[in-house]
Amino acid sequence: MRSKKTTTAAALIAAAALGAALGGCAHTATMTYLPSGDTGFAINCSGSDASTSWAACYKQAGEVCGAYGYDVISKDADNGATSGGSVAGIFGANIKNRSMVIRCKQ
Repeated sequence: MRSKKTTTAAALIAAAALGAALGGCAHTATMTYLPSGDTGFAINCSGSDASTSWAACYKQAGEVCGAYGYDVISKDADNGATSGGSVAGIFGANIKNRSMVIRCKQ
C-alpha cells in the first residue's frame, strides 16, 4: 500500500503536468527538490502580455497544489527589459521575468 505522502506527491506531479498542458508553454510548473529535501514546484510565468502577471503565477500555484494550498519558498524580482522591435524600439515588448518556487502544504 502506498503512503499518503507518496500518493499526494504522485497527484501533485499529475496536476502539474495537466496544468502545464492546459496552460500552454507560457506558464510552466516543474517539480524540483528544495534544500530541505522536500519536493516543490518551480513556476515560470514570464512574458509581456496581461496573462503573464504575478496573478498568473499564483493561479498556477493554486492549480498545482489544489485544496492543500502552498507556501512560497522564493520569488524573483519583477525585472524586465525591452526586447525585439526595430532599431528605434518602436515595436519592442517589455518582457517581465517572473518565477517562484512553491511547496504544497500537506
